[in-house]
Amino acid sequence: MGNNITIRKAEGNWTVRAGGAILGESSNALELCEGDLPPVIYFPREDIAMAFLDDSDHSTHCPKKGDASYFSIVTKSQTLKNAVWSYEAPIEDVARIKDHLAFYTGDGVTVERI
Repeated sequence: MGNNITIRKAEGNWTVRAGGAILGESSNALELCEGDLPPVIYFPREDIAMAFLDDSDHSTHCPKKGDASYFSIVTKSQTLKNAVWSYEAPIEDVARIKDHLAFYTGDGVTVERI
């Protein structure tokens, strides 16, 4: 057990920054909790400045969520490889995260409630 995934609306406004640039801000973010892992904030794609993101050919598979595609973040100072992921066609149990983006924090990327 302990592998249940729960998704709920993340309370408040959330922002994601990388290399000093604000990549997005959303009041419609989702919080996904999976087992004992720290919660992950998923941002609606329309709230993210996609110009900073570069398609990556990296992908992973999660038996509980489906196939993830990745993006790299390109800022003036650096490129953060595969720092963003998205489930384009998530499995039914987590359908709410479709068209949302999640970010690996650290390496100059911060996700915080404001």
